Amino acid sequence: MTEAKAPILSVRDLVVEIPTRRAVLRPVDRVSFDIARGEILGVVGESGAGKSITGSAVIGLLDRPGRIAGGEVLLGNERIDNLPAEAMRKVRGKRIGMVFQDPLTSLNPLMTVGDQLTQTILEHLPLSRAQARERAIAALEEVGIPAARQRVGSYPHEFSGGMRQRVVIALALCAEPELVIADEPTTALDVSVQAQIVALLKRLCRERGTAVMLITHDMGVIAEAADRVAVMYAGRLAEIGPVAEVVARPLHPYTKGLMASTPMATPPGQRLNQIPGAMPRLDAIPEGCAFHPRCPVVFGRCKAGASPTVANCGGRAACWLVQKEMTTA
Repeated sequence: MTEAKAPILSVRDLVVEIPTRRAVLRPVDRVSFDIARGEILGVVGESGAGKSITGSAVIGLLDRPGRIAGGEVLLGNERIDNLPAEAMRKVRGKRIGMVFQDPLTSLNPLMTVGDQLTQTILEHLPLSRAQARERAIAALEEVGIPAARQRVGSYPHEFSGGMRQRVVIALALCAEPELVIADEPTTALDVSVQAQIVALLKRLCRERGTAVMLITHDMGVIAEAADRVAVMYAGRLAEIGPVAEVVARPLHPYTKGLMASTPMATPPGQRLNQIPGAMPRLDAIPEGCAFHPRCPVVFGRCKAGASPTVANCGGRAACWLVQKEMTTA
């Protein structure tokens, strides 16, 4: 990005807790980031990193007994994490759209896609039913559904997986939201359709100025689609920065491991790198840096106190080693 833009979404020290009989679990622990208008922020990490729960917290769809226990979420200049349920329901759809991972379960199988789009549009925009239906057809055309005027009366099962995902994206965008949260939107699709969906999100983001929070475990998708990337581990932010910087010069050892384990970073004929161990359970997150049991460069301080947040190259990494290298450089 060539110039700073005012953030449409600001997340500050977000904490999500899940109370259980034995302990209070923290799947999201003091996470902070911004997303500017027209920007795509990729949120990446292994399963259990806290990516999807962060997105659910932003849009107010945490499953009970999960709750926001700290921090704040601002959409524009308005704080939304403490809104009443009815007020938050009006924010969803109108100001924040959501693209879920599985389009088949995201769509009502008993309603045509046109009725679902029309209903969403009528809920959030002051249009007549006829106007809303025309807008629904236009939304399907915009996301690349062929013969949209004929297909608007079709049911979800009559579309392929890639076409259903396009319908879900149309649903997320039909009320012209300021922010779209896309949770693993390409995971269930083949490679060619993945590329089409990524290109579609990028185009709509640029044309409309919509901010996108793109949640994925695929660094290839991040490198292709995002402007900046936030790397999460065990509910914490390990590193954040411009995609070009993070891909070329990752700072955090976990980010380096993710990059080394992607096919695009591995020479032909060589085995993919593997990060040893596994993501810790929420009830067994280690003291200090949560990554230290798997880290190849761990030293004493990593096991003692919470990791710092370090500014470097327009980004930051929560790693004592990075701070040590910067102070001795």
